[in-house]
Amino acid sequence: MTGTSRRPTDSRWRRWYAALMATRLTQLGAGIVVGLVALATFGPVLSPYDPTAQALLHRLEAPSLAHPLGTDQLGRDVFTRLLYGARLSLGIALVVTTVRLVLGTIVGLVAGYVGGWVDEALMRLVDTLLAFPGIVLALVIAGILGPSLTNVMVALAVVGWASYARLVRSSVLSVREREFVTASRLLGRSRAHVLGRHLVPNVVAPVVVLATLDVGSVILGTAGLSFLGLGAQPPTPEWGTMLAAGRDYLRTAWWLVNAPGVLIMLTVFGFNLLGDGLRDALSPTQSAQIEQL
Repeated sequence: MTGTSRRPTDSRWRRWYAALMATRLTQLGAGIVVGLVALATFGPVLSPYDPTAQALLHRLEAPSLAHPLGTDQLGRDVFTRLLYGARLSLGIALVVTTVRLVLGTIVGLVAGYVGGWVDEALMRLVDTLLAFPGIVLALVIAGILGPSLTNVMVALAVVGWASYARLVRSSVLSVREREFVTASRLLGRSRAHVLGRHLVPNVVAPVVVLATLDVGSVILGTAGLSFLGLGAQPPTPEWGTMLAAGRDYLRTAWWLVNAPGVLIMLTVFGFNLLGDGLRDALSPTQSAQIEQL
């Protein structure tokens, strides 16, 4: 009996997964993301090199069997540093995106459901943040706080939650007057119950899509601020820092810039493709079709 009760849910999940993986581009994006996560998780364990250990006798060696992506100006293995940098960059992107999502969702839910002067005050704050280019505002905040990865994370989290708040608020405004929400109010349900039971499930899909697409922008922002010297500091193996260190060797050691640059591009590309696939799979039309199957 227990197995029978699980079948409709399991079948629905399988149909949703099939809808998500219906296109080659989404499959490519998912493959890139899974591959990067696997490299970040297991790659450093398999690498025989220390990402910060210097070997000046082997500095600026071209790619070879011993060093697949060559060595840098201090003799460190570039491939190993990229693997450790993947762990660092993906971890930062996950933390920053989670903070953005949670903070923006809470603000959007409160603004959309409570309304009145609360909504007006919160939305004016959101408008103020959205009036500035995100990377410029993050640059100012990181510059004031000082160069460190923690301060970069704070800066990127502060400038990014406003988009989530606006998206969640618009979703709440479209749902709060529907019949099932009105019925719940008439039954005397608390605001917390209405928010948790009826409103939050209806804003999950667009927020998840935005968060997936946002991971790429966080990685770009982290690398950009580190490239400018406001993020990770040497010898931390971070992609933006590696780009900054390799820019002086563009003509003599092309791999120092190309390797982290291509990896950043692939990471952003993979998350963007996966986000587009999630958007299509979680669209109202697609969801309705899945429910009817």
